Amino acid sequence: MSFTPTLAPMPRGILATCSAKAKPGVTGESVRAVYEKAFADEPFVYLLPEGQWPATASVYGSNAVQVQVAYDEAAGRIIAISAIDNLTKGTAGGAVQSMNLALGLDESTGLTTIGVAP
Repeated sequence: MSFTPTLAPMPRGILATCSAKAKPGVTGESVRAVYEKAFADEPFVYLLPEGQWPATASVYGSNAVQVQVAYDEAAGRIIAISAIDNLTKGTAGGAVQSMNLALGLDESTGLTTIGVAP
C-alpha cells in the first residue's frame, strides 16, 4: 500500500492518492464493484462516477469525502484517490461523527455534506 498526499497551494484540504498491488484476476469492474458495495450505505462517502476526479474545493467545509477508484492493468495496481476537508472531515467532523456513533445517535447528526462552495 502506498499513500501519496498532494501538496498544492490551497487553504485547506487533503488530496491523496493511495495504491496497492492487486491480486491476479482483478479487473477494473471488480474493483469498482467492491468500492460501490463498501460505500453504498456511508452517508459521507461519495464514490464519484467513472471519469470524474475528486477535488478539495468540492468538499471544503463539509464532512464529505470524494473517492475515485481505478485499476492500472499495466502496473497491476489499484489506485484510489480521495479528497477531504482536513479541518472538517479530518478533525472536528470526524470527532463529532465518532461521538454520534458512540452515543448511539445517527452518525450524521450535526454534520453536513454540503460544502462552502459548489
